[in-house]
Amino acid sequence: MKNKFLGVWLCSILFGSYVQAQGDLLDLLGTETEKTYVTNAFKSPRVISGHSMEMLAAGALDFRILHRFGKITQGYRDLFGLDNATMRMSFDYGISKNLTVGLGRSTFKKELDGFAKYRIVQQSKGPKSFPMSILWVSGVTLNGLENPFSNPETKDNLVNRMAYFHQLILGRKFSDRFTLQLAPTWIHSNVVANPLIPNDLFAVELGARYKVSNRIAIVLDYNYTFNNYLNRVTTQPLSLGVDIETGGHVFQLHVSNATGMNERALMGEPNASWLDGDIQFGFNLSRVFQLRNRS
Repeated sequence: MKNKFLGVWLCSILFGSYVQAQGDLLDLLGTETEKTYVTNAFKSPRVISGHSMEMLAAGALDFRILHRFGKITQGYRDLFGLDNATMRMSFDYGISKNLTVGLGRSTFKKELDGFAKYRIVQQSKGPKSFPMSILWVSGVTLNGLENPFSNPETKDNLVNRMAYFHQLILGRKFSDRFTLQLAPTWIHSNVVANPLIPNDLFAVELGARYKVSNRIAIVLDYNYTFNNYLNRVTTQPLSLGVDIETGGHVFQLHVSNATGMNERALMGEPNASWLDGDIQFGFNLSRVFQLRNRS
């Protein structure tokens, strides 16, 4: 009898230990044991015209063409804007996984532009995770027109042709399909063409992406300027696009009410009205070359 009781007691201890071990294993299955970084929030370092929370890989060169046709309200004689176009061509390079620099040139006002983009923190999961990505972008533009100043008393020198912008990007990938970012922006122009345009503009950019399939996503790029009297609510720069990934290329079709394709032009120039149908078809093409091994 005593041996039988001892046997039952040992079996209960072993069974209890087994159940506890199974519970511990099940708990581990639902817990992140290693810190992992969130990637592919956007398929490109840009949403449409504005910067996204994505970065280039270290050693990667991104050759990018942004092409925007004329207004569709120009009618059939101009093939609904296809006879007229503006473009921006750029080369961006990933110095490290958290630092990208770039140079570009736009046909609109023949502007040259350059920027540096630094990722302060990357969204992550697991131990010591962080719920969003935070990035800083600073850039400069140079007006290349032969006679850029309407006021004849303005000196035509390098400083007066320049404008600057600074932007803080706060972004989060909420799921495999949906990403949202906000980017407060400050733009300073040394000389403005219109007295209604302040030298310092304050704005916020809203960027969003919804993944439809492995190769297709819908993107939105909207900028709201708080103190630019030329850009009313209905003429704030708004662009809608579709990303199509094709191997090493990311091809994007979009419609927009803005002609400019850098921060100064987007928010410092008057834009057309969506409500009046003054929108423009466009496309962006990105080709990435890996020039050196990632570090």
